[in-house]
Amino acid sequence: MPHDDPTPWENIPDDEKPNATKSTLDPSASDGPTTPSSDAVIAQLESQLQEAQQRVLRAQAELENSRRRMRREMEEERRYASQSLIGDLLPVLDNVCRAVESAEKTDPDSSLLQGVRMVSRLLEDVLARHHCPRIVALGKEFDPTEHEAIAQQPSDSVPTGNVSFVAQEGFRLHDRVVRPAQVIVSSGPASASH
Repeated sequence: MPHDDPTPWENIPDDEKPNATKSTLDPSASDGPTTPSSDAVIAQLESQLQEAQQRVLRAQAELENSRRRMRREMEEERRYASQSLIGDLLPVLDNVCRAVESAEKTDPDSSLLQGVRMVSRLLEDVLARHHCPRIVALGKEFDPTEHEAIAQQPSDSVPTGNVSFVAQEGFRLHDRVVRPAQVIVSSGPASASH
């Protein structure tokens, strides 16, 4: 029995049908615009898929880079967390060393001097255990990344450009300078400087 009523699809106006044109509903209709071929639609969808995959890959790479950067920053933060404390302790060590030098001039055999020397060594050992050694400067070639030149003076025993005297010891924490060594740099033999 033939069905005379229009199907529900036929009741919808053509301009409201999704991606439907007259030619898709009625293959015999030749007037009006035609739909793109299935190859063109597949190519367009494949292109959109590749773009989406590229966006996903870029987002994943950016996320991984962010994770690496955060790990590196956290490690550096942990590694140098004690830098401000060490910076505050260095003047204390300087004063203990000055006390030892002063006491050696007045009473080198004092038991109090022996105790202060032990405190000085203990402080330096603690700093060394926490990866904060002294910067060795005396006799070394002047290095502006580790040394701070406070003067230049002639010296017959120290080559030109080398440290002839350390006014204040420098320290580093791991590979970072906490405080540069304040030094006097040799300008060479006294006769050559005139």
